[in-house]
Amino acid sequence: MPAIDAGPGLRRSVTLLQAVMYGVGLILGAGIYVLIGDVAAIAGNAMWISFLLAAAMATLTGLSYAELSSVFPKSAAEYVYVKAGFNNDFLALFIGCLTIFVAITSAATVAIGFSGYLAVLLPGYPPMLYAIGLVLALSFLNYYGIRESVWVNSIFTLVEVSGLLIIIGVGLSIGSVADTNYLEMPGIAYSSHAAIISTILASTVLVFFAYYGFENISNISEETKNPTRTIPRALVFSILVTTIIYILVAISTVALVGWEEISRSNAPLALAASKALGNNGIIILTILALFATTNTVLMMLISGSRIIFGIAKYDDAIPSILAEVHSSRKTPWLAIIFTMAFTLATIILYTGKISDVASISVFSILVVFALVNLSVISLRFKQPSLRRPFMSPFRVKKFPVLPMIGLVITFVMMIQFNPHVISSTLIPLISIIILCLILTKRKTVQKLEG
Repeated sequence: MPAIDAGPGLRRSVTLLQAVMYGVGLILGAGIYVLIGDVAAIAGNAMWISFLLAAAMATLTGLSYAELSSVFPKSAAEYVYVKAGFNNDFLALFIGCLTIFVAITSAATVAIGFSGYLAVLLPGYPPMLYAIGLVLALSFLNYYGIRESVWVNSIFTLVEVSGLLIIIGVGLSIGSVADTNYLEMPGIAYSSHAAIISTILASTVLVFFAYYGFENISNISEETKNPTRTIPRALVFSILVTTIIYILVAISTVALVGWEEISRSNAPLALAASKALGNNGIIILTILALFATTNTVLMMLISGSRIIFGIAKYDDAIPSILAEVHSSRKTPWLAIIFTMAFTLATIILYTGKISDVASISVFSILVVFALVNLSVISLRFKQPSLRRPFMSPFRVKKFPVLPMIGLVITFVMMIQFNPHVISSTLIPLISIIILCLILTKRKTVQKLEG
């Protein structure tokens, strides 16, 4: 990894509480506001079981991230982990570029979701303008400072959580909690024991998408106080907090409405709120969804720019100028501009196909998860004496059990995607592979000539 002079270092100002708030905001995101209807259609009142299982699945890979982040508290986390685990320049660059791709496409996807919500409240303008305006505004905040960004994130996360707490409070107080059968599923699930298991697994795979985002906590390591302790704790606490919220939301929602009606709604949480608060509930949940989508876009822009900054800092394959830090703001301003530009391009080019892009992003992050779990396993054997302030528990001699289970589960989830998503993912994957091969070869030639 090259040592470059990238100006002043990033400012370490993120505390444990802010890192946890960052993680909670990443995980909650906007997905739960629409996802719960699709989950109810599959698992019925028993969807709380799917949230619990999905949390366990996320925790397995989350513990791998926690271990690696305690050893390598760096930006471009996945790039650094794979580089250390396999000592392969191409593979590390590939996983780094793939992570950048996921961050940018996710930011674009949620920005377009934001524009849809805002268009309901402020009709008369093209929704795309709202998405572009959001990315421009949040990119400026990202440039202005990480301290300011995480404070905005913390405030928005509290607002976002408040919307879910409204559902929980209303559901537990006036819902039919005592009369609801929380093991009830759609009739087809009862055809056999295998069908019940298959139903729960199918909904669990879908619910897992609601946990997507926790891994990005690692990418603010270089701006976090005492990162070797703070980041692993933030990862674990974030998953724990969101799991409690998710399960309570699942229980409360079906107590208010019932899974059949929820499954037919395009705005299931707004529907649940309207049962108790009338039309005001719909307006409140719409506004809260705006906060949720804004928060997610901000965090994806932060994450994407820090990944670019980290790779440019440690790898000669891409221009080191992208690792330049602004002298007064102490933020990676050129990486921020790069992230903003490609996010805007994605919004403009793929607005009509954004659902496909979102599915491709999720499939791509599962590829990243697989290699992160493999990196933990590889390092346990290659560098058993490496100081690990945090270590994923349970092992058989040197072999780490939980990362292996996480790896298997990741592959199981990947094969749940339909052939269209898998084939569509091959295009960006092959493009990234070709780009990384070219960059790696160029770096090798430059070294030989030097």
